[in-house]
Amino acid sequence: MNRRILLMAALVAAACVTSARAGMIPTQVSVTPDGSNFRWTYGVVVTTDVNVNPGDSFTIYDFGSLVNGSIVAPAGWTASTQNTGPARNGTNPLDDPTIPNLTFTYNGGTPIQGQAGLGNFWALSTSNGTDPSQFTSTTHRQIDGRIETNITSTDVPHKLGAPPIAGTPEPASLALLGVGLPLIGLARWLRSRK
Repeated sequence: MNRRILLMAALVAAACVTSARAGMIPTQVSVTPDGSNFRWTYGVVVTTDVNVNPGDSFTIYDFGSLVNGSIVAPAGWTASTQNTGPARNGTNPLDDPTIPNLTFTYNGGTPIQGQAGLGNFWALSTSNGTDPSQFTSTTHRQIDGRIETNITSTDVPHKLGAPPIAGTPEPASLALLGVGLPLIGLARWLRSRK
């Protein structure tokens, strides 16, 4: 019975892993006081099989209670805000048109090859309350240069005056679960064959 459960869990996890897409992903979100506001810092990485070419970008959707003019990006990146979009082929993020989205666009001279940390991107908010939201990106596949888009979950500041949104699991936790379960199942299977 236990073997059957482990096998089913490994198959489900493997299916989740194979459906994951590559691109830029947020690996860490931290919130720290900054005067009377709060600094929301996003650590972003690019996965192994893609490049970040000039013009590629990522968007953090529905960044609540944004302090105007407070967005900061590393060298080689520009930041902009818009209330809707941008639309990325193959993604369908939830997007409240009354809350600004933060878009960071790479404008460096040479492509960034994955796997690499892209630095810290941050903005100030008057809120330190957390809501789940979404993150999309556009990169280029290393194998053939074709455009690659992805969507994942992230946390954003709560829009003051709005009811809180129910939480979602962190993408990194789900990825670790998806990688670990098949390995546990394989180890148990190999041990039982001996």
